[in-house]
Amino acid sequence: MQIGIPTELVAGENRVAATPETVKKLITNGHTIVIQRGAGVKSAYIDSAYEQAGATLVDNAYEGSQIILKVRAPTGEEITPIASGTVVVAMFDPYRNPELDQFAQQGISGFALELLPRTLSRAQNMDVLSSQANLSGYKSVLLAANEYQGLFPMLMTAAGTVKPAKVVIMGVGVAGLQAIATAKRLGAVVEATDLRPTAKDQVESLGGKWLDVPMTPEEEQRAADALKNGYGWTPGEQYIKDQTMIVDKAVSNADIVITTALLPGRNAPRLIHAATIAKMKAGSVILDMAVETGGNVEGSAVNETVITDNGVKILGVPNIPSTVAKEASALYARNVLNFVTTLFDENKQLKITLDDEIQKALLVSHDGHVLLKRS
Repeated sequence: MQIGIPTELVAGENRVAATPETVKKLITNGHTIVIQRGAGVKSAYIDSAYEQAGATLVDNAYEGSQIILKVRAPTGEEITPIASGTVVVAMFDPYRNPELDQFAQQGISGFALELLPRTLSRAQNMDVLSSQANLSGYKSVLLAANEYQGLFPMLMTAAGTVKPAKVVIMGVGVAGLQAIATAKRLGAVVEATDLRPTAKDQVESLGGKWLDVPMTPEEEQRAADALKNGYGWTPGEQYIKDQTMIVDKAVSNADIVITTALLPGRNAPRLIHAATIAKMKAGSVILDMAVETGGNVEGSAVNETVITDNGVKILGVPNIPSTVAKEASALYARNVLNFVTTLFDENKQLKITLDDEIQKALLVSHDGHVLLKRS
């Protein structure tokens, strides 16, 4: 079966959906791989490396391919030439994608990798959100450090002592935990907060300080129930007030703040308001990792560094994994490879089945219909 890897056309997207490593494995499994010339150049995978792995370089990777592998789902004019019956595996941003109907109308089977059931153990090696968030957490600290006019570690010098930077991480998922670990390795004093009380142990195991918010027994039970089901929980009014007070104090005293909170299918929650930013020291830095989906920080803007009247820098850096495109592509491509192998039966024939819980969860368009429940 021919599998095509086109060049990513979205502005600022430097990743590629297959690397020479994964191409070689796909070919070993009996597939023909065609890759658009230059598709991997921005992520440091040159054409000759793909040729050495056995791929064929083409000008149009869509033509003749039964499966298309991409980082970002095709958009606009990319969709039109895709033949009916083609399978597209990519990140679709499904809840915000206005073109799912076009995929369905053209008979394209689209698998949105973001919808992977993360509670399934056999799906862990396909989890693109986790692999990319890990890199985002690491690089976000470096990006913030680059803008910060001080140093992360404490230094003892003949001219005096340099105090360590105070870093606050808001949201302790995969990205947040990696941000804590990275900031600690650089020598910062790190505090962190999250709606999940169980995150406390993870934060402290990495050397961070947990910003504790008092919870009623009822709230503790609701949070525990939500954790079992893999969902977030809605805190009560008093909890929100207590959290706001504690976070406001921590952020006001911080040198660097990194926010990581995202909500699938919805705008990012607002975590930091202008009133809190106004209390921060001149030269402080806030990096909003959720800027593409509305932002956790009031005043953040995509691809902009906003400097407030009191001298605080707010960084709106979108698509952070693309800034470390080589490693991001390597991890993403392995995730894709692990998923794609589930689409074939024992005779290496393409087999899409809604009985498979992973395929069913990811399939957003198939047989002329949009399968995603968007309401």
